[in-house]
Amino acid sequence: MTSKPVDLPADLASAYLALLSEREMLQAERDVVAAERDTVVVAERDIAVAQAANAQAMLSDSEALIASPELAIEKLKRELRGRRSERTVRLIDQMELQLEELVMAATEDEAAAQAAAAKTSSVRSFTRKRPVRSRGRRISSVSAW
Repeated sequence: MTSKPVDLPADLASAYLALLSEREMLQAERDVVAAERDTVVVAERDIAVAQAANAQAMLSDSEALIASPELAIEKLKRELRGRRSERTVRLIDQMELQLEELVMAATEDEAAAQAAAAKTSSVRSFTRKRPVRSRGRRISSVSAW
């Protein structure tokens, strides 16, 4: 609230009330800024939680893909001593290569998820509005003796 010298109250009580109303307006502005900042922080936290849940789901899917070839490899190793042992050896080698590819893909996905989580957990800086100052006369607290 900028007041011209003509707009200033004549008595002390009305000047005090004007000062109180200006303080309330400034406090209301500060409350609005704080509420906006809190809203942004909550939204960023929710985004990070959602991304972490998505990464966890992708990781569990990769683990399931890895478990299936491991089981098949173990079954084929048991059949290794049978009639078709040469074919079984080739199948085992092929499946072990597929398993290695799946493990590497899962590791890369996990690293990417951790990088994304680290990126979203950083909070943007907050720029503060400059306070509005009154251009009225200032009363010095130091007496001139």
